[in-house]
Amino acid sequence: MTADTVTDVFEEHRPVLTGVAYRMLGRIADAEDVVQEAWLRWSSVAREDVREPRAFLVRIVTRLAIDRLRQLRTRREAYVGPWLPEPLVTDFGPSLPDTAEQAVLADSVSVAVLVVLESLSPLERAVFVLREAFGFPYGEIATTLDRTEAAVRQLAGRARRHVEERKPRYDVDPVHRRDLTERFLAAAAGGDIEELLALLAPDVRLVGDSGGKSKGPLRILQSADKVGRFLHAVAQEQARDLEVRSLEVNGGPALLVLVGGKADCVIQVDVRDEAIQCVYIIRNPDKLTTFIGT
Repeated sequence: MTADTVTDVFEEHRPVLTGVAYRMLGRIADAEDVVQEAWLRWSSVAREDVREPRAFLVRIVTRLAIDRLRQLRTRREAYVGPWLPEPLVTDFGPSLPDTAEQAVLADSVSVAVLVVLESLSPLERAVFVLREAFGFPYGEIATTLDRTEAAVRQLAGRARRHVEERKPRYDVDPVHRRDLTERFLAAAAGGDIEELLALLAPDVRLVGDSGGKSKGPLRILQSADKVGRFLHAVAQEQARDLEVRSLEVNGGPALLVLVGGKADCVIQVDVRDEAIQCVYIIRNPDKLTTFIGT
C-alpha cells in the first residue's frame, strides 16, 4: 500500500472516527487528538496485517477514547458549574440521503443524550456509541473492546436502559423547534418578558456551562419565572452590542450569540408540547474556539 493510499484510506474513514471520538468525549479538541493519534498508529502499522481498515481504525479510536475518558473523569468532577458538551456544528448533508439514518445520528449527538452519556462507564459509553449511533455488530464491538459478545450484549442492554430512563422526551420536528427558537430569540432580544414567559414550560430548566470562566449561573435554574427573568436581564444587558446567527448544532437549530463581534455563547432549546422545556447555554470560552473569527 503506497503512502497516498494509506492517507486516502484514513481520510475515507475520518468522519466515522471523528464521530465515534466526539460522542465518546464530548469535546472537539479531545476527539481530534484521538483521531490524530490513530493516524500515527495507522501510518506505522504493517498493512498486510490489516484485513479490514475501517474495523481496525475504529478499534484504535475507541480504545484511545476510553483511555482519554478515564483521564478526563477526574477533571470533570472538579468542573465549576454544570457541564455541557462542546457545540458541534452539524450538517449531515447529501452524504446521508436516508432520513432515518440522519435522525439516528442527530439524536446520538444531541446535547441531551451526550449529557446522559456522561453518567455511563467508559465501556458502557463505547458500546452504546458503536451500537446505537453507528450500528456496529455485537461481534465486532466485542473484538474492539476485547470482551466476549455476551458481555458486550449485557453492557449494551444496561447502557440502553440507562439512557432511555434518563433521556428527556423532546419533540424532534426540526421546523417546529426552529420556529420556537426564533420566537424565543425575538422575545428575549426585544425585551418582551410576557411573550418569553409564554414560550417557556412551567418547569423549564436552564443549564448554563461557563466553566467558571465567564458569567453564568453555577446551578441549574428551574421554573419559567426564574429562567425568563434571567434571560431577559442578560439580553437587555448586552442589547447594544448583540449579534445573533442561526446555525445547526448537535443535530438541531441553535443560536450563536456574538457580543462586540466575538463569540459569547451558543444557545439551544429543547421543545415538547408546544413549549420550551430546556435551555442550554454554552459560554465557556474554551468550548467556543470553533466560532472564533465567525
